[in-house]
Amino acid sequence: MRRRALAIILFLLLAGPILGQAAAASAEHSQTVARVLLALILILLGAKLGGEVFERLRQPAVLGELLVGMLLGNLSLLGFHGLDFLKDDELLALLAEIGVILLLFEVGLETDIAEMRAVGLSALLVAVVGVIAPFFLGWGVSAWLLPRAHELVHIYTGAVLCATSVGITARVLRDLGKIATPEARIILGAAVIDDVLGLLVLAAVSGLIRAASQGTAELPIGSLLWIIAKSIGFLFGAIWIGQRLSPKLFHLASKLRVHGMLLVTSLSFCFLMAYMAHAIGLATIVGAFAAGLLLDQVHYRDFLDRGEHRLEEVLHPLTTVLVPVFFVLMGIRVDLQSFGRTEILGFAVLVTLAAILGKQACGLAVWERGVNRWAIGLGMIPRGEVGLIVAGIGMTFVVQGERIVTPPIFSAIVIMVMMTTLLTPPLLKWVLTRADVRATVAPSESSARS
Repeated sequence: MRRRALAIILFLLLAGPILGQAAAASAEHSQTVARVLLALILILLGAKLGGEVFERLRQPAVLGELLVGMLLGNLSLLGFHGLDFLKDDELLALLAEIGVILLLFEVGLETDIAEMRAVGLSALLVAVVGVIAPFFLGWGVSAWLLPRAHELVHIYTGAVLCATSVGITARVLRDLGKIATPEARIILGAAVIDDVLGLLVLAAVSGLIRAASQGTAELPIGSLLWIIAKSIGFLFGAIWIGQRLSPKLFHLASKLRVHGMLLVTSLSFCFLMAYMAHAIGLATIVGAFAAGLLLDQVHYRDFLDRGEHRLEEVLHPLTTVLVPVFFVLMGIRVDLQSFGRTEILGFAVLVTLAAILGKQACGLAVWERGVNRWAIGLGMIPRGEVGLIVAGIGMTFVVQGERIVTPPIFSAIVIMVMMTTLLTPPLLKWVLTRADVRATVAPSESSARS
């Protein structure tokens, strides 16, 4: 009995600390899970309430999600620090990144390659000018106002200004009954091409920053050209190969009758493309966009023939939950206190002005006569989702142990995205309505003279 008692005591002495550590780790894990669950409750409900308010004001719901995030992330200014963990929580950041991947996959699904080919020379030129002009204007503003910042900060700022949010402009055109006009066709076609070019610019900037983080002091032209070639090769190579392989993949998957096979196959394909993009040094969203771009209903017709819903409909519940996490988190990371600094406030104002003027240059690239060039330039202004995605990726860039994009710079860029998104609908409506009034008055005047 004594030996057994001694053995039990010895076991407790040896195993006690290990069991204590395991219990502590389990408690810490449970606390982390509980904290994330609380954060998701606040983020999801707040996103829907904010989106509802802004949609009632006939504004994009994403602005409400950003505003809710800004309120949650700046409660410390009122003395409440209970939600400060939201800014740096790794699990929330991971959920937000998955949400972005799904969002770009969805954007790719809604993009028709055949329509991109048919938009004409004007749309292509508008898109190219809409990338080049804002890029160099943003670079110039950043270099002027932030002379001590790393050169990559200026390049990054220019990259953020390249994107265009087609959804916001499309809604305004639809509300005004202008969706079938030449202006609408040019704007919508150019916005799609603009997003593709913007993603290529992002890929090039990401590659340069990764090269700098590995100790490269300069920005070699050869490396830049290689990154651009790699980006273009991946995007178009993936589309070319994927269009030939994906029908066979989905046909094989359709042989399995288990429920949800279309969604699982599509997500696996999307994540594979995102992983491949990351593996060759590109942003994961480039791969996700390419995956959506090359998939067509023809590829998964076998699933549709047996009564399943379209892929966009199947994907919608997932994006409804995960995508708002990203936008609210972007708002949370906005530091409102930084706008007390004159240089940051001036940076936000001038970057917004550069974003507007850069897209106004698009109207100069239109070849057709009789087209409202002002409307085309204004229609390209909103930065929206893709601009925020590029801004969010910038927060992850680190060179020599320091973030390339500091919270004040990020905050200024988010304000630019919000301002361009808010200004576009009223300005576009005003220009198009004014053009209609002139078109109505002109025949009346000519008939009166005769």
